[in-house]
Amino acid sequence: MVIKKEIELGGRTFSLETGKYAKQADGSVMVRYGDTMVLATVVASMDVKEGMDYFPLQVEYRERTAAAGKIPGGFLKREGRPSEKEILSARLIDRPIRPMFPEEFKSETQVVLTVFSSDVENDADCLGAVGASAALMISNIPFAGPVAEVRVGRVEGTLIINPTFSELAKSDLDVTVAGTIDSIAMVEGEGKEILEQDLLDVLRFAQENIKIICQLQLELVKEINKPKREIPVNLLKKELFEPVSKVARTKISEVTHQILKKEERSKANEEILHASMEALKTEIVGVKLTLDDIDKALYHESPAAFIESKESLIGEIFQDIEYEEMRKMILKEGKRLDGRGVKDIRNITCEIGILPRTHGSALFTRGETQSLTTATLGTKTDEQILDGLLPESTKRFMLHYNFPPYSTGEVGRMTGTGRREVGHGNLAERSLKNLMPPEIEFPYTIRIVSDILESNGSSSMATVCAGALALLDAGIPLKKSVAGIAMGLIKEGNDIAILSDILGNEDHLGDMDFKVAGTKDGITGLQMDIKIQGISFEVFERALLQAREGRLHILGIMDQTIQAPRAELSQYAPRLTTMKIPIDMIGTVIGPGGKMIRQIVKDTGAEINIEDDGTIVIASVSSEGSNKAQAIINSLVEAPEVGKTYKGKVTKIMDFGAFVEFLPGKEGLVHISHLDINRVNKVTDVVNVGDEIEVKLIKIDDEGRKNLSRKALMPGYDAEAEAQKEKERRDSRPPRRDGDRNGGGHRGGGGHRPHRG
Repeated sequence: MVIKKEIELGGRTFSLETGKYAKQADGSVMVRYGDTMVLATVVASMDVKEGMDYFPLQVEYRERTAAAGKIPGGFLKREGRPSEKEILSARLIDRPIRPMFPEEFKSETQVVLTVFSSDVENDADCLGAVGASAALMISNIPFAGPVAEVRVGRVEGTLIINPTFSELAKSDLDVTVAGTIDSIAMVEGEGKEILEQDLLDVLRFAQENIKIICQLQLELVKEINKPKREIPVNLLKKELFEPVSKVARTKISEVTHQILKKEERSKANEEILHASMEALKTEIVGVKLTLDDIDKALYHESPAAFIESKESLIGEIFQDIEYEEMRKMILKEGKRLDGRGVKDIRNITCEIGILPRTHGSALFTRGETQSLTTATLGTKTDEQILDGLLPESTKRFMLHYNFPPYSTGEVGRMTGTGRREVGHGNLAERSLKNLMPPEIEFPYTIRIVSDILESNGSSSMATVCAGALALLDAGIPLKKSVAGIAMGLIKEGNDIAILSDILGNEDHLGDMDFKVAGTKDGITGLQMDIKIQGISFEVFERALLQAREGRLHILGIMDQTIQAPRAELSQYAPRLTTMKIPIDMIGTVIGPGGKMIRQIVKDTGAEINIEDDGTIVIASVSSEGSNKAQAIINSLVEAPEVGKTYKGKVTKIMDFGAFVEFLPGKEGLVHISHLDINRVNKVTDVVNVGDEIEVKLIKIDDEGRKNLSRKALMPGYDAEAEAQKEKERRDSRPPRRDGDRNGGGHRGGGGHRPHRG
């Protein structure tokens, strides 16, 4: 049975349809908004893997180029590995739905979103999130939804729900919000220095529309009415909790209250876990447990062997106790794992210019989190080409983030850029990009690379800080310095603690991860993931204001290192010279088949880019190469000027003079009488082909022929006397007859052409 539900949203029809597509999946929904259509499918395995301490959820988002009437580029002409846009869209869908699965549910689950139609006006990522939630809701997979996701823009002060691409281009903010009927679950976005109060208005506006979309999903669920599968309850974990707590809680509490480094705390907890396992081997004897036949036999035969077999489960219980003790310490004592108060920020150091051959570099260290970041300046040809559903475009500012395993003291495979690295890099890039100088003022392509050398806390926000420092160190005119901070939340009932500059453990064991980046005047980038429901807007406001305090503190420390861009670019950075030529001269500079411009590049070592409006950007590491290229181009487009001196090359020798190329592609004749002050009997007595000589343009006749003179530039040349001689020669010539004009000779014929001297 095909069921379709629809509403009006933002002036367009938003619909959910099921029962027609992919019917063998556990749940499938086609979402349509305008002419953009996304198919969401969900499948969960019936098998439950024993000992799994994480939820194996896989979210895949794919765009088919045929959706926009395009054929993929490249040799294979088919879609390949997911693009950065597809990875980021998958993350936007994964983050709000993942916390909605029951903790006990460990079946392998796959959510696949496929864009089958695109009107190139409505982005499909938010539709995919709604589709994923709707497909899960109508399936038998346990899911505490519904969840909906919307994008908010603001044009001329008016908030817009799900703005089109053209509206987003005019918007001063781009914020994606996901949530349930009564709470916010995820926020990610950017803005041009958004005020905290304005952001709260955005969240309220988004929540109103999220509620409408969630209700639409509930209407769909009501008609499907499929029962959810039962989740096996692990009674053993509940029964083991008290014995584990008895032997481990006191020691866990003691370590929780100690001020330790990350690896020291990890080692101490490992030792407690090992000691607790040994103590449990005697403590467990006689305890009533719900066991299957195999475990029951093992338990009675050897309690020690039974405990060894349950190490993974006991480790989960151990983490639950650690979770309780850390949260209790923060809420009751206002004390954190490293001894700080809730608003305190770890020690920060900033260094710049530490890598001698990069164009800009910075080392930002905050506690046990450290980013070594470089800034590189490139030219127009270094821009990234973006190809996908939208028309091909380019990107001149890029930020790339690397997270090697040694940053956490671990050994790991380095097989390429992971989704986490793409997501963290994108957040940092969005936080900085709106402060970058416009291309017309600073026509460079800019790349930032952040390598995380240590990690215990937000490395993406460290990247924002290090990125801003590296940009200023490179001499890039960043409008304002930018800093970022990660906030956390601990909430138990009415007890709430908002944490500034959270540690890795505080992120893992807390209820919120809220990253905020911005200048002293407003927010430029943010990302928030909520792990619980029921956070009020008052709590959001407190978190935003506390984040602002922390951001200003970090900016103050950064300003002590560098406040403004360096006055000069690095000596290793390319120098860009911009010039403009008439549009009708572009072909002259390029030459037939690009011959001329290739020759200029070869002769000068400069890189040359010509825009359709005649703007030319010359890039060269040396000023000499740049100046030489500029001089050649100027000479190519220069109009010959009578009376001006040129340096030219002899291209051809004739009995009556020498032809000289005095401007690129422009030749003139130096008559034999103008080669020297003294009489010249033979042209080759003075010049030969290939000689470079200075000449003066003395005349351009009606047919555009150029007359040049070498002797006009020689010492002793008398221009007035020469002019008088020329006049006397003209006056002494016999008058021209009509026959001469027609090319004939004397009346008797013979074809003699009079000598014109």
